[in-house]
Amino acid sequence: MHMRRPFANRHRAITGFTFVEVMVVVVIIGLVAAIAIPAFTDSVRKSRRAEAFSALSAVQQAQERWRGNNAGYASNTQLTLSPTATSPGLGLTSTTGSGYYGIAISGDSATGYTVTATGASGTSQANDSSCKLLAARMDGGNLEYGSGASSVTFPDANRCWAR
Repeated sequence: MHMRRPFANRHRAITGFTFVEVMVVVVIIGLVAAIAIPAFTDSVRKSRRAEAFSALSAVQQAQERWRGNNAGYASNTQLTLSPTATSPGLGLTSTTGSGYYGIAISGDSATGYTVTATGASGTSQANDSSCKLLAARMDGGNLEYGSGASSVTFPDANRCWAR
């Protein structure tokens, strides 16, 4: 007759993961994260540049409207002023909508200007290696686009502006 062992003494298969299996998974996750996170951050920075392009375009359009009524282009001090009879200005803000870039106008307002979007400190755009500064320059009726990390180079050598 065949005798059965009591339930407590039966051999059960051990389930779960070994330490080595867990460490292999941790290493794989670490490698994927080391590759994916910087690529994701760069994609986010690149997509946020569209906000700067839009703001620069708005300044360009406002500058052409301004020049249609005045002898030259508006200066940086007239950027944020509301256009009224007593306080003429472009009526634009000095930062982009989400605050990732600051906007400034420079140059000779009689014949041209340069409008620059600078990555705001405390945002990821401030760490945008080659495209922290995005600019459009109007000079004698010719428009050029430029970019740079610490100073703007015309034309856009960093390929920050989509073509």
